[in-house]
Amino acid sequence: MRSMLFVPGDRPDRFAKAVASGADAVIFDLEDAIVPDKRVAARKAVSDFLAAGSRSVPLWVRISPVGSEAALGDLAAVFRGRPDGIVLPKARNGEDVWRADHWLEALESSLGVAPGTTGLLPLITESAGAVLSAASFMSAPARVMGFTWGAEDLAADVGALANRTAEGHLGPVFEMARSCCLLTASAAGVASVDTIDPDIRDLEAVERRARDSRRNGFTAKLAIHPSQIAPIHAAFTPTEEEMRHAQRVLDAFAKSPGSGAVALDGKMLDKPHYRQAERVLSLYGDPKTRQETSR
Repeated sequence: MRSMLFVPGDRPDRFAKAVASGADAVIFDLEDAIVPDKRVAARKAVSDFLAAGSRSVPLWVRISPVGSEAALGDLAAVFRGRPDGIVLPKARNGEDVWRADHWLEALESSLGVAPGTTGLLPLITESAGAVLSAASFMSAPARVMGFTWGAEDLAADVGALANRTAEGHLGPVFEMARSCCLLTASAAGVASVDTIDPDIRDLEAVERRARDSRRNGFTAKLAIHPSQIAPIHAAFTPTEEEMRHAQRVLDAFAKSPGSGAVALDGKMLDKPHYRQAERVLSLYGDPKTRQETSR
């Protein structure tokens, strides 16, 4: 999964368009995009769409934060439509994630659904306290498929006038939060999903920043507009040259079983290079055509 596209939960006219956008997953937003007097209608619209029929892509729902009065109501209202996953905003610490896991487990049990079937994607650094509690997220429920973060809410929490420079670069505090998310996801052994890019017109900049996300270790990115999907996918899809190089790295180690390091194209490669090549092929390669190698 390279992209997850948000669509406001109170805009059912956009639901089908979001699904057809080419995004790898769609997130129906019941949190920030919804004003209180439209919440009930939005819940019903999302639930009805989820229950309508077959799905071409995974359909997720962002509910309200677990500490809010609306959270459990959001979850109960949409769960009859069997979302593929739940996006959990403003998680303050690992306890919030486990609380959401317990709610999901209860709802799954009540509907006769296998436990753990519903995925969970927490936003883990949307407040100063959450950033400083990042380590508490490392012990996560099995249903957690990844972690992501949000720069907008963090800016509001710390009182920043902006989270990006005029050139579009994240400020130091927000780079720290981003790094905390990435490191926590890696330590927990789950996917790392970078936050949204606010630009919906300068698509070259969107792709450039998405490439930076992948270069740093993120495996996917959130999107807020269908126009962002193509540049995000371009950034997160390895080129044929990258794929060939990754396979050559594995082949080089396969030819020297037991070796801790091998030479390739005039460079010495060791275990980190092997792991990176393995990761590229496991995420994006075709297992039917990829030669299996081991050390």
